[in-house]
Amino acid sequence: MIVLKGVSKSYSSVTAVKNVYLTIPSGCIFGIIGRSGAGKSTLLRMTSLLETPDSGEVYYGDERVDTLRGMALLERRRKMGMIFQNFNLLGSRNAAGNIAYPLEIAGLQRKQIDRRVEELLELVGIGDKGGSRLRELSGGQKQRVAIARALAVNPEVLFCDEATSSLDPQTTRSILALIRELQQTLKITVVLITHQMEVIRQICHEVAVLDEGRIVEEGSVDAIFEAPQAAATREMIRV
Repeated sequence: MIVLKGVSKSYSSVTAVKNVYLTIPSGCIFGIIGRSGAGKSTLLRMTSLLETPDSGEVYYGDERVDTLRGMALLERRRKMGMIFQNFNLLGSRNAAGNIAYPLEIAGLQRKQIDRRVEELLELVGIGDKGGSRLRELSGGQKQRVAIARALAVNPEVLFCDEATSSLDPQTTRSILALIRELQQTLKITVVLITHQMEVIRQICHEVAVLDEGRIVEEGSVDAIFEAPQAAATREMIRV
């Protein structure tokens, strides 16, 4: 379980996240939705320990993690995976090389790396693409490489930062189906941020709605869609 207690974050004179309290249950797909500028990415970066809150606390289970530094922080981050809208892959490497990168950093032997990369390529449905350069891959295939890389070190939590926003609708559906299948198979927690209500409807179990840096509504996806309470939620459902 991930728990945020009163976290806030400002940049210069702009407060991106304002006193957010949020609980993300283990073993679910949890969505955070809001329009552009709502503070979604900032909230995700604090939750994934890429940024430290100006105030408030972040817990993973019973352990407070926003105060971790040095090797303790590095070890905690190694238990997380992250996928991005723009794939964030290394252009100098082929698909297999990108997946191998975090395993190399972790110090695994070459045979272990090769075996794990082969497993991951099959897991995400591109078993024949390991030798392909990035320019030879479609957007959906690149995102599958990014997902495989994020899963390389067996993370406990997978963070998805607008992971389907640059994909066409058909590819988006296939990537969401893959994430849902992986979550069920690997029993991991997925935290997904998006501005698309349809993404939330297709994949998430629970959702929090962020508006101007504050959580204005949260609950099960079914309950939110059946009876949205906040104006921001009703507007996004109507779109």
